[in-house]
Parts: sequence; C-alpha cells; structure tokens
Amino acid sequence: MPSGPSLSVAVLIERCRHPNPWQEWGFRIAEVVDDAEQFGPTPRMLRDDGRTSLFVYPGLRVTLFRDEAEGYYLNLASEHPVWFVMWRTDDNDGSRAWPESVTLSYHEAARSVDAQERVDIVPLSAAARAWLQDFTDQHYRPEPKKRLRPTSFVAPDQR
Repeated sequence: MPSGPSLSVAVLIERCRHPNPWQEWGFRIAEVVDDAEQFGPTPRMLRDDGRTSLFVYPGLRVTLFRDEAEGYYLNLASEHPVWFVMWRTDDNDGSRAWPESVTLSYHEAARSVDAQERVDIVPLSAAARAWLQDFTDQHYRPEPKKRLRPTSFVAPDQR
C-alpha cells in the first residue's frame, strides 16, 4: 500500500517517582509536538527535579494511509480529536518508558489495544487537525448502507 503524507513528531513522557504506595515509577504521555529537528536525533531528558522527570523522544513518523481514512474520520468526528500513542515500559525495573508508535487512526489504535498494548491519548493541535481533516476530506468515502427489509415485508413468493 503506497503511503500518503507524513510528518515527524516528538513525544514527551513524564516520569514520576512513587506516584502511589504500590508503584516506584509512574508515567504519562505529556504531549505530542511537531518535530522540526529542534530536539536532536536521540531521546533525552529535558528536566528532572528529583521527583518528576520529562523525557523527549523525537523522530517518530506519522504517515497517513488511504485505507485508514475511516479511522481518521472517526477520530475527527469525536468531540476532541487526539493523537494515539502506543508506548511500553522496561520490564526489568520499570524505570523507563518509551513510545513505539503514534497514529491518528481510531482503528489502528483499537488494533493495538486489542493486542494488549498500552495506548494513551493526547489532544490534537489545531494545525495537525487541519492537516488530518484535509487528508480525510480527500480520501474518506462512507460505504453506502444497503437496507434489508424484514421478511415480513417481502411478498411470500419472493422469500
């Protein structure tokens, strides 16, 4: 399947020490931002105050595909369109988290959740929303629904 337009994004992940009595580390996806190479090519820590740290993971590609147009439409049709970020944590000590992928497709995110992956949402910026809306307007065509009449309305000789 040929790919469509794409953009590069960076994911910011916040790490908090002892967010509750049962966890040593807690994580949340803080933001997804346009990556105009201002963060450099490698992940790094942006700040650490001893309790909370902020990490940036640059260079993730978000590519739009025509066959995902319905998933983009469903995202845009929601009250608050979002980025879907699939991410993982280190199994050894749980002190590290990183994003695996970012998508704008509701369907792609649902497939990841069905596969037991961790997917969080982050509000979509106005610029990214306009970019996604333009692509969706060009490529999404709802399938016509064929209405099936109940058999009670069909003549007996046509059943």
